[in-house]
Amino acid sequence: MHPLERQLRTDLAACYRIFDHLGWTELIYNHITVRLPPEVSGGDLHFLINPFGLHFNEVSAANLVKIDLQGRVVEPSRWPVNPAGFTLHSAIHAGIAGAHCVMHTHTTTGSAVACSAAGLSRDNFYGAMLHDRVAYHDFEGITVHADEGPRVVRSIGLRQAVILRNHGLLAWGVDIPQALAYLWTLQRACDIQVAGAALGPTVAVPEAVQRTSSADALQFDARHGAGRDVFDALVRQVDRRDRSYRDLD
Repeated sequence: MHPLERQLRTDLAACYRIFDHLGWTELIYNHITVRLPPEVSGGDLHFLINPFGLHFNEVSAANLVKIDLQGRVVEPSRWPVNPAGFTLHSAIHAGIAGAHCVMHTHTTTGSAVACSAAGLSRDNFYGAMLHDRVAYHDFEGITVHADEGPRVVRSIGLRQAVILRNHGLLAWGVDIPQALAYLWTLQRACDIQVAGAALGPTVAVPEAVQRTSSADALQFDARHGAGRDVFDALVRQVDRRDRSYRDLD
């Protein structure tokens, strides 16, 4: 196995365990995918996805499935893949040059905000950091139809935090840590927004302060690690619980 693929498999499997650790699971559903670099895939567009039927805490470096843009398994695997996973993720991997990692969740508060007509509030610490970083895509039903892919890509543009209306949250990044930094920030903003709704009107954050907060959010910036330190810290947490996800044999 190419060393880059070995590392990506290990990091992606770790990320599935991180999501389980954070409580971002939805039975056997939802996906985190990583696009393989050309030197690994021979120039074809291949990406790694979780086996359909396994809980996130069962995903390992060995059982991740390698597929192409049509969802075809390109290496032998005993596991199928979820059509709703590769349809949405393949469109983003193919249509956005920098989208090497794509994450999608159905958390309770994320889905609640996705159903809100007002969308994401900027009136909390995390929401302010996402000023001009959030895209919205209107609900078209379960994402199993390939023709929706180009519309998703158009809706996203270059914004790396995405709210799929009436559905859930999505983030993409140049690598796993950056995508996680976006999704974690978006998730925290949703958590606080939903919790704060019970308290009545919020204190508005001026747009100028939102812009400054977004500019100062260094966890997204490759020059400042783009979330690598947070990712590494969370990997240490899951390693203390169970290192079996690292197995490649």
